[in-house]
Amino acid sequence: MSAAEKLSTVASRQLPSGQGAWAQLAREAAEQRLNTMALPGRRDEYWKYTNPTSLTDVVAPEADVLVSDEAPIFGDVDSLRVVFVDGVFDADASDDLALEGLEISRLEEAAQSDIHWAKDVYGVLETNGQNPVSRPLAAANTAFATDGLLIRVTSKVSKPVHMSYLHKSKSSDAILHHVVKVEAGAELTLIETGPAAARFNKCLEVDIADTAAFHHVRAQGRDHERRAATHIFARLGKESTFKSFTLTVNGVLTRNECVIELTGDDAVAHIAGAAVGDGDFLHDDTVFITHDAVNCESRQVFKKVLRNGATGVFQGKILVKPGAQKTDGYQISQSLLLDDDSQFFAKPELEIYADDVACSHGSTSGAIDEDALFYLRSRGVSAGDAQDLLVLAFLREALEEIEDDDLAEDLSIRLEAWLARRRR
Repeated sequence: MSAAEKLSTVASRQLPSGQGAWAQLAREAAEQRLNTMALPGRRDEYWKYTNPTSLTDVVAPEADVLVSDEAPIFGDVDSLRVVFVDGVFDADASDDLALEGLEISRLEEAAQSDIHWAKDVYGVLETNGQNPVSRPLAAANTAFATDGLLIRVTSKVSKPVHMSYLHKSKSSDAILHHVVKVEAGAELTLIETGPAAARFNKCLEVDIADTAAFHHVRAQGRDHERRAATHIFARLGKESTFKSFTLTVNGVLTRNECVIELTGDDAVAHIAGAAVGDGDFLHDDTVFITHDAVNCESRQVFKKVLRNGATGVFQGKILVKPGAQKTDGYQISQSLLLDDDSQFFAKPELEIYADDVACSHGSTSGAIDEDALFYLRSRGVSAGDAQDLLVLAFLREALEEIEDDDLAEDLSIRLEAWLARRRR
């Protein structure tokens, strides 16, 4: 069985009849790409730390649904809320898809038309991201996704768009594909929250025009048995800004990939993440940033806190092409191991073909600072509270990458609550 045949079975759905020309061409091209690839395996260079079997099996492993009385994250944030339940759009639970400065349509509906602005982005950035490393799960997503949002941003939007992913079926297997096109001078904040499904395959393609800005904050759900493979493909124009932060707590397997192209001079791209895992937990951040313009800045800041045998993975690369002078590329990946059973694998890379650059990478892994712990204990702080304070301090650098202070504070409070629950 070919990769396309297997992953189309994994999609477990029929593409709608009567597709428009642009959508059909994009999906056919993605399926052809997929047919030339092999499914990811442990022998692949960028999968050797992460077993992808449960992401490619025909039948998705079941995942129990978390029942919690905790208030929804970012529930008090004034936003345009869009709800997906097990990967299916829920119109009744969602707000009206209308907001000044935005043009929003659903992939399922837009794919029926012959002409749509998304044809210049849908599958295009994903295609660019297939070189030099093949990403078959992303190609499968482009080929077989039938739902998602297509968002065109024409000005500075007054409030965030909040995509809320609810998990209600323990056997759900969801595929979503979103496209965001930020026009020149426009700005959008996109929030994503929730576990989405027992198994989740999601692509987000973001095209940021000159002087535009895109802010992205994501909190992946706490349903522990869930599995997810996500991809972000971003292209930045001149003097544009891309900032993305992801918080992950729990989850048997999470693989977040981010592929960024800086194609316009003076562009800025920051990608950051904080992960806390306990027990049967594997979290993989894989990032590839290409500098292809002058005087651009990129930052990668990833922190992981692991215990009870949890595993963390970071694979990050900065590629500086010829002519991309005055590049400023920074990359740091760090793990805090709270016991001897947990492990962290890091593969930082620099590939530079320009001579006027400032690029650095670093990776560290270690235990709690015993001197700091003793200092706090000597001043009456309990052992549990002292450890939590040091964990939150360790994660602070990643949280500081979030542009909106209120969103950062909400995530910090959630992290503190998660740590407290683990001490009970």
